[in-house]
Amino acid sequence: RWSWVHKWSSLVCTVFMLLLCLTGLPLIFHHEIGHLLGTEVEAPAMPASTPRASLDTVLAAAQALHPDRVVQFASQPEDDDALWFVTLTPTPAPTEDFKSIAVDARTGAILSQRPVDEGFMYVMLRLHVDLFAGLPGKLFLGFMGLLLLVAIATGVALYAPFMRKLRFGEVRRERSPRVKWLDLHNLLGIVTLVWALVVGATGMVNTWADLVIQYWQHDQLSALLLPYQGQPTVPVAERGPLQQALTAALAQASGTRLSFIAFPGTAFSSPHHNTFFLRGNEPLTSRLLQPVLVDARTAAVTATPRLPWYLTALLISQPLHFGDYGGLPMKVLWACWTSPPSRCWAAACTCGCAVARRPQALRRRPSPI
Repeated sequence: RWSWVHKWSSLVCTVFMLLLCLTGLPLIFHHEIGHLLGTEVEAPAMPASTPRASLDTVLAAAQALHPDRVVQFASQPEDDDALWFVTLTPTPAPTEDFKSIAVDARTGAILSQRPVDEGFMYVMLRLHVDLFAGLPGKLFLGFMGLLLLVAIATGVALYAPFMRKLRFGEVRRERSPRVKWLDLHNLLGIVTLVWALVVGATGMVNTWADLVIQYWQHDQLSALLLPYQGQPTVPVAERGPLQQALTAALAQASGTRLSFIAFPGTAFSSPHHNTFFLRGNEPLTSRLLQPVLVDARTAAVTATPRLPWYLTALLISQPLHFGDYGGLPMKVLWACWTSPPSRCWAAACTCGCAVARRPQALRRRPSPI
């Protein structure tokens, strides 16, 4: 029974795991590839003492390019606070129709408005995230990740009794091609066990991101919004100064810096607040977010709720999945690990298909191994 579950869980997810390995490999180096292709936006060099433009000026410059759209999000890169990326959409609701404008944080000048829904890296990202199928595609890939975890668990259960009479990692090259493939499959599987378990589990968790955020809105934000019940989304003309709101939000949590801003009516905010998501300066806290809800009209802080455990788990799982928390050396190591599992799953498919094609009488004979 263990063998049957291991074989079929492996075979069902093999093609999709191979696809995720192949598309994930360039995504590990998306910054480096962006620099190579000239698609990565960089702020021009200026003295460190150069004054910064008001956030209101930055957003006004971005929206002037698309006055028929609304500002949905504004963010700063983790490694470059001289840039603002402003996301503009037809409505505040989640959509695939968005424009991303890069604005210089010092001068308020537009640096780039390249389309983000085209090119090689965009295709790789969409194939890796949702197969161009939105939420159903994400959940489908999450199910494939679950099958991978089942295959790993059953493979470990089968590995110990199988290797009792063999040295660890032994590949019997003098035996038949099928035996050599099986030994190679076992070797690659056990060597990449921890990596595959971590990446598979965190990848599965990441596919739940949309549902987790929706649950957070229902579970946490609904209680905070009771005083605003029945009120419409705050019109843009009635909103207070954003620079004042940003200053008030940063004052609530010392030792933090801005990650991104969600504006009223968007998926990460409420109809009545500008929500500022702050990150810490330490290796661990830089991956965690502290939301600060600021009243869109008065620019006064109304709440600083702590993220629930399920959102914290999601945020911690992301760097473990992406392999981007240790700089270029970790990315190279992640890339080296990404290739062997591809061969491992291909070996699993080869062995499984070979077993499936064997005559029924041969399957009942005692195994030579």
